[in-house]
Amino acid sequence: MIPTLFSVSYAGAWGQHRLSVLDFLEKAAVLGYPAVELGGKRPHLSVLDYGSEESLAPIRDAAQRLGLTIATMAGYTDFTATRTAAEVPFVEMQVRYVAELSRMARTLGARLVRVFSGYFTDQKEYQSDWDRCVRALRESASVAADFGVTLGLQNHHDVGVSAEAFEELLDDVDHPNLRAMFDPWAPALHGTDLYASARRLAPRMVQTTLADYVRLDRFRYRPELVNYERLDPPAVRAVPLGDGFLDLPAFFQGLKDGGFDGFVAYEMCSPVRGGGSEANLDATAAKSLATIRRLIG
Repeated sequence: MIPTLFSVSYAGAWGQHRLSVLDFLEKAAVLGYPAVELGGKRPHLSVLDYGSEESLAPIRDAAQRLGLTIATMAGYTDFTATRTAAEVPFVEMQVRYVAELSRMARTLGARLVRVFSGYFTDQKEYQSDWDRCVRALRESASVAADFGVTLGLQNHHDVGVSAEAFEELLDDVDHPNLRAMFDPWAPALHGTDLYASARRLAPRMVQTTLADYVRLDRFRYRPELVNYERLDPPAVRAVPLGDGFLDLPAFFQGLKDGGFDGFVAYEMCSPVRGGGSEANLDATAAKSLATIRRLIG
């Protein structure tokens, strides 16, 4: 397994410190990560800003100089969006986006392009949303194959987010170039057995992405009762790997028993305990790398 740092961690979202893509590569090398995942949107590798091999050359050259493997180009797709504007070819636009990311991945020497499925739009559209994602993922997998890269599906959006549904979605797409990027944090929030799900999906996986959280119970004061009303679900806050409630040892044991030997990405993709300063992000990423190395064994 290869520890990997995802550039979204230093993309400036949630008030966090922002680095350019070249500065991010330097940061990953200094922290000791051997591989990186690069976000396929601004402020990092937008298809609008990197439309030629010449524009990508400084990134490829910097990674080679620093001894970094560029593992993955991370796409941001939602194949169920814009149902209210049926005349807009939104799925076609996103498949073309996947094609551009695949072109960039090939130029950079990356093996993988990451995508999401889609958010559910309405309860009565459950099957329609599912079918739309199946068709879009199948076409995207074919497009990625044309560029010689593998398409990876991350269990992030609503369609196929549970361990069981994720496996079902992969089976419905049924394309040899679509592989699993199964993560533990969503199943952990659902209360899923992390060992069992990792063991089952490991043979289909090319990458996993890690984050860890603490739960923060929420309450609203009810003055008429002189009491508090519990609000569900609880909030979560990101903490360094190993400091939260995720049973990462069980997840990694499932990966090992299932034969997974791919990229293990770490992301700071939400507000982090301690704030968004560069120093805190660096400390969190460094501690998390040490945890990944310990879990890999």
